[in-house]
Amino acid sequence: ELLEDIPDDEVISAYTQGNFTDLCRGPHILDTGKIKSIKLLKTSGAYWRGDSKNKMLQRIYGVSFPSNKELNVFLHNLEEAKKRDHRKLGKELDLYSFSDEVGPGLVLWHPKGAMMRSIVEDYWKKRHFADGYDLVQTPHIGKAELWKKSGHLEFYEESMYSSIEVDDQQYYLKPMNCPFHIAIYQNQRRSYRELPIKYAEMGTVYRYENSGSLHGLMRVRGFTQDDAHIICTPDQLDNEVEEVIEFSLSILKAFGFKDFEIYLSTMPEKAVGEKADWDKATSSLEKALKKLGIDYDVDEGGGAFYGPKIDIKIKDALNRSWQCSTIQFDFNLPTRFDMEYIGEDNQPHRPFMVHRALLGSMERFFGTLIEYHAGNFPIWLCPTQVKVLPISDNYIDYAKKINTELIKKEIRSEVDFKNEKIGYKIREAEMHKIPYMFIVGQKEMESNSVSVRRHGEGDLGSKNIEEIVKVIHKEIETKK
Repeated sequence: ELLEDIPDDEVISAYTQGNFTDLCRGPHILDTGKIKSIKLLKTSGAYWRGDSKNKMLQRIYGVSFPSNKELNVFLHNLEEAKKRDHRKLGKELDLYSFSDEVGPGLVLWHPKGAMMRSIVEDYWKKRHFADGYDLVQTPHIGKAELWKKSGHLEFYEESMYSSIEVDDQQYYLKPMNCPFHIAIYQNQRRSYRELPIKYAEMGTVYRYENSGSLHGLMRVRGFTQDDAHIICTPDQLDNEVEEVIEFSLSILKAFGFKDFEIYLSTMPEKAVGEKADWDKATSSLEKALKKLGIDYDVDEGGGAFYGPKIDIKIKDALNRSWQCSTIQFDFNLPTRFDMEYIGEDNQPHRPFMVHRALLGSMERFFGTLIEYHAGNFPIWLCPTQVKVLPISDNYIDYAKKINTELIKKEIRSEVDFKNEKIGYKIREAEMHKIPYMFIVGQKEMESNSVSVRRHGEGDLGSKNIEEIVKVIHKEIETKK
């Protein structure tokens, strides 16, 4: 069955060990003597080819290493990864959930998760506006003719939801934002004097994924892409590419990410567009990376069929890589939609278009953010920055007063009103990874102060409100 789906001109490989033959890309080790340590990890049920309509099979997970030391390092990281699992932490921190009644792969953002999303989106919009992007908004559905013109119905229909009939017209939920941005560009005649034009949108898209391939926030069916399209002349290309790389890394660093892997993917065997345009685009990407002093690896022939690209991956404390930003040239859609601008010679010209998703999808970005920080988010991202903990009901009014002061000073604060001992309240705040806990009792009320605890650090002693507010504001402003 697998062989039948492989194109006739594609090279396949099979590996045999004893009486076992495996159809696999490889590479495989030459002999089993190189395996010194083996560990079976777990078993699970899996649908054949990830499709719930197929037979359920038994999947066995295992690893092998050349030495016990390497195996032990792997097992340690595996346990740490379980603690950081965004599905586990998302539930513990009350950020999001899924509902069978709503549908698989469709995220329900809880108040705290929605607050974090709002913080990220506000920062994203502010930075884009300051960098010369025009923020746009587009519909969730488009006519079938649009998706035929873009090529999605020809090449991508299996990943699209079924059509919706409205007034004898066929509509589809959008799998991508690109055609809508092109429609805005083509709403009027464009001159070289207007370029570059940079459209940016937090646009929700829908793609059908087999239920067996869905995975928390990392693989969903409805998600929000932070898409941008930079439309420019050939002369503007080098500068725009350099700017967008710097811009992408700057924003990722603001979220606490420090280590990156950069990949440049070049022209594959099957590609659309003129080779001269491919060469110019690839050269712009290479020149920008070298000028910025950024180390990168080249993935020869790894570009999409419609243009070369740069991928930015994040490295975490467990040495795992997470896909984030993509800076992608597109020679396909400008041709399909006959995009033009009028040049200095008063003649129509085809612009270059760079498609850029900086965070990728908001859902996957949040999954990455949760696992990277193990839920200990930088304070500027935390939905609750301070929890005020009265020692008993006698100090609730004072706790409310402190809470009101903090909110007026634009610090996200809550009071714990539960009728529990202070030790319980502290443990719960620590479990929810609240950055600051303000404990208030008789002594604090009399001195108009708070007793401060920092998550992961412990007791910081008694502080007056003005003093500790300055410390928190500085942390927020510097995005620590």
